[in-house]
Amino acid sequence: MSKSTLIEKVAARTGKTKKATEAILEATLATIADELIAGNKVKFIGFGTFEVRERKAREGRNPRTGEPIEIADSKVPAFKAGVILKKRINQ
Repeated sequence: MSKSTLIEKVAARTGKTKKATEAILEATLATIADELIAGNKVKFIGFGTFEVRERKAREGRNPRTGEPIEIADSKVPAFKAGVILKKRINQ
């Protein structure tokens, strides 16, 4: 689903305009990103949790040459589905 399709569907469910829905969605996503950047988890009970996980530095291989390369440590966003969401998907 694209962002514009999501905006259309949410606007239809809420009776809000697409413009208002887009503003709310943008603010929601920006707030989630800001919290993750600050090192916080974002939990939606029953839906899931967004968090930042740390990846350790490791050795990889250049796929073209096969030469070993050093892959630096990094932080990656992650999502863990909640119980209610899992149940709804598996119905």
